[in-house]
Amino acid sequence: MLQNKRRGSGYALAAGFAMLLGSAAAPAFAEGPSLSEEAFERSKQLYFEQCAGCHGVLRKGATGKNLEPHWKKKGKDGTVTEGGTLQLGQERLEKIIAWGTEGGMNNFSEILSEQEIKDMATYIMLEPPKPPEMSLAQMRETRKVYVEEKDYPTKPMHGRNWENFFVVIERDAGKVAVIDGDTKEVLVHIPTGYAVHVIKASEHHKLAEPENPGRFWYTMGRDGKMTKIDLWQTPDKMLVSEVTVAYDARDVAVSGDGKYIIGGAYWPPHFVISDAVTMEPLKVVSTRGVNVDGDYVEESRVAAIYTTPNEPTWLVAVKELGQMWQVDYSDIDNLRIDKIDSAKFLHDGFFDPTGRYFQIAANASNKMVVVDTKERKLEAMIDVAALPHPGPGANWNDPKCGPVAGTTHLGVGTVSVWSNDPAGRPDEAWKKCYEVETDGPGLFIRTHPDSKYVWADQTKHPDPEIQQAVQVISKETGEIVKTITITETEGNAAVHFEFNADGSEVWVSNWNMGDSLAPNGEIVVFDAETLEEKTRIKGLYAPTGKFNVHIRSNHVT
Repeated sequence: MLQNKRRGSGYALAAGFAMLLGSAAAPAFAEGPSLSEEAFERSKQLYFEQCAGCHGVLRKGATGKNLEPHWKKKGKDGTVTEGGTLQLGQERLEKIIAWGTEGGMNNFSEILSEQEIKDMATYIMLEPPKPPEMSLAQMRETRKVYVEEKDYPTKPMHGRNWENFFVVIERDAGKVAVIDGDTKEVLVHIPTGYAVHVIKASEHHKLAEPENPGRFWYTMGRDGKMTKIDLWQTPDKMLVSEVTVAYDARDVAVSGDGKYIIGGAYWPPHFVISDAVTMEPLKVVSTRGVNVDGDYVEESRVAAIYTTPNEPTWLVAVKELGQMWQVDYSDIDNLRIDKIDSAKFLHDGFFDPTGRYFQIAANASNKMVVVDTKERKLEAMIDVAALPHPGPGANWNDPKCGPVAGTTHLGVGTVSVWSNDPAGRPDEAWKKCYEVETDGPGLFIRTHPDSKYVWADQTKHPDPEIQQAVQVISKETGEIVKTITITETEGNAAVHFEFNADGSEVWVSNWNMGDSLAPNGEIVVFDAETLEEKTRIKGLYAPTGKFNVHIRSNHVT
C-alpha cells in the first residue's frame, strides 16, 4: 500500500474524488464478504488515499501486489497460478494491513483504527468500482486564476534570496510551504492539491530555456490538481493559478523553453499538456496500450515525467506498460512520441551529470532502466536489489569505478551503485560497482557534488526505530559512517533529503505521519561537512519532499 500516513478518515478531498467513484455503491452479496453502505464509502475513500498508488485503482497491482478478489496468471511456461484477496481471507488481510511487510509495505496500525483496518480488509475482497473518464472540457472548467499574468512582478517583491528558497510538500494537509533557506523562516503555507506528490520548477535548458529558471514552480496533487507558484511574489500572492487534469495523479514537468507544462495521471491513464503561463489545458493523450509482455493494459498509469535537459522533449514513464515515452513538444499539434520498451513497473528516476542519460527504476523487475535521450532509445538495464526507488537520485565519483549513480530500495535495506560514464569508461558503464547494506528499505538517496557523503533514508521498514533513522555513506570507502536518529516521537519517520544552494547543509524531514494534520512536523538541518545537527524548522504539516530552487533548476544531483 502507498505510504500516505494520515490518522482517521475524516479528511475530505476536493470534489474531484467525489466524482471519481461517487456513483459506485456497495455491492450486495447473498454470501461472502459485505459492508454497509457507509463503511463501503469510507473504505473506498481510504483505499484511494492510502492504497491505490501502489496497487492501482482497479487493484491489478504494480509496485504493490494484485488486490483483486480473484486473479489468474499465466507464466511463460504456460503454468497458470491463481490467488486473490478472497483466498487470503479476512483475518490474514487484517494482519497484513496492520503490521505491514518487510518487502516494502509499511504498517498501518498507527494510521488507521482497528475498525478501519477491518473494513479495509473486507473492502478489498469486494469487486473494485471502476472510475469515470475526464474530458478536456471538464479540465478547463476547473481552472482558476488568482493573479493575472499582466500583474506578475518584473522583479522579486520580497528582497530575499529566492534562489535559496525551499519549496516543501506538506502532504496530508494539502499544502506547500515556502521556506527561506538563509533565515530558516517559513514564509507561507500555500493551499494546493491533496497529498502533493512532486513539485517541479522551470529549469536551465541547453536549447531554449525560460526566463529566470527556478522562478515558477508547479505542483501535482494526488487529486489531479496542478497549482502554479511564483516565488517573486510576496508570500500572500505566490499562488497564481490552478487547474485539475485528473482524479488521481502523480507528476508534472515544465518544457525546457518554459512554454508548456505536462501533467501525468494515474486515473484516467493519460497525460495532459497545458499552457505554462495560463494553465489552460491544451491536449490530452491516453496512455492505455500494450505492455512489454504483449498484453493490453487499461490502467497504464503515468508514474513520472521529466524534462530532458538537452532535448526538446519530456520523458513520460508509463508504469504498467514498461515503456518510456519520449514526447517531443516542438509541435504539440503533431506530437512525436518515441515509445521505448524496457521493464515493469517504471516509477521514478534521475539524469546522469551530462543530462543525456536517464536512469529510472523498474520496481517489479528489480532493474534500473537507462534511456539515451539523444538517440531516444534504450541504453541499458541494470540488475539491482528488490524494488529500486531512487527518488531524485544521486550521482557521485567513486575511487574505483569513477562516475557512479545509486538507488535505495523499497524491498530491502540495500543501496545499489553502478557505473554511469559510457564516454569515459565504456567497458564499465551500466555495470554494478558495489552494494551497501543498510538497516532497512528506503525511499530516497541524495548527495551533492561538493559533499563527501551520500545520504539514504529507511522509511519503508516497519520497525519505528529504523524508520526514524537515516544512514550516511562515505563516497571514499562505500561504508556507512554514521546512523542519525531524526526523531523518537511515536508515529513519526525520517524521510527525504535536500541540500541547500551551496551544498553546505542537508535538510531531512521529520514526518509526523501519525498526526499529519497538526503542525507538528519538522525539518532537521545538518552541517553537510561535520554531519552535526544545526537547527530544526518547526510548525510544518507532514513535511515530506523538499526542493531547493538553485539545486533543482540547475539539475544538481
